[in-house]
Amino acid sequence: MSFFYLDSSALVKRYLPEVGSTWINTLTDSNSEHTILVSALTRVEAAAAIAARQRAGTITIQERNTAVALLLQHYQTEYRSVLVDAMVIDRAVRLTQSYRLRGYDAVQLASALEVNVQCHAASPAEITRVCAAEGIKIVL
Repeated sequence: MSFFYLDSSALVKRYLPEVGSTWINTLTDSNSEHTILVSALTRVEAAAAIAARQRAGTITIQERNTAVALLLQHYQTEYRSVLVDAMVIDRAVRLTQSYRLRGYDAVQLASALEVNVQCHAASPAEITRVCAAEGIKIVL
């Protein structure tokens, strides 16, 4: 079993056809036996991205509603959601002082790092962090 932490820019590719959607669909396929980890905030960010596409006129209201409903269903049945607690927020603040990050990008990275710590404590499993945002390059 493989573990993948998907930030919002990666996860939204499951719901909107974009470059990289095929790979994300392969990762999230229920037959793949991958564990998909996401931040609790990703639900909001992905829903906002889907709504923005509808407002831009690239998808219909019905497509938006279907995509958001599927996103919410997957949050209940397929994803392991990471809570954003005070420790994650504190780490995100520290990350903004060392790296050029927007606020939610810092929270996503702090969440991914916390997941990494938790999973390594439980087992030596490797976690792959997936981000599809342009211009983000961080070496920790």
